[in-house]
Amino acid sequence: MNCLQIMAIRVEQRECTAVEVQKTLTEYGCSICARLGLHNQESDKCSPQGLLILQLCSNQEISKELENKLNSIDGVKAKLVDFSD
Repeated sequence: MNCLQIMAIRVEQRECTAVEVQKTLTEYGCSICARLGLHNQESDKCSPQGLLILQLCSNQEISKELENKLNSIDGVKAKLVDFSD
């Protein structure tokens, strides 16, 4: 098990993609050690864009599977960084 993995996820149009992103993250919840959600606030409302940072603790195959599933969602871009090497 590798706990030296970070995944950055950019979410566009959060109001349209949030449910599917959350469903995917819940599916892989046992592999997520930490989650940080960031978004800019525009005046009195939330920005339609967001950034999620995850610390993953799983094998490489599971992490890549999560990355691919997230990237298959329109308006979502995920990148995995593995610091174990």
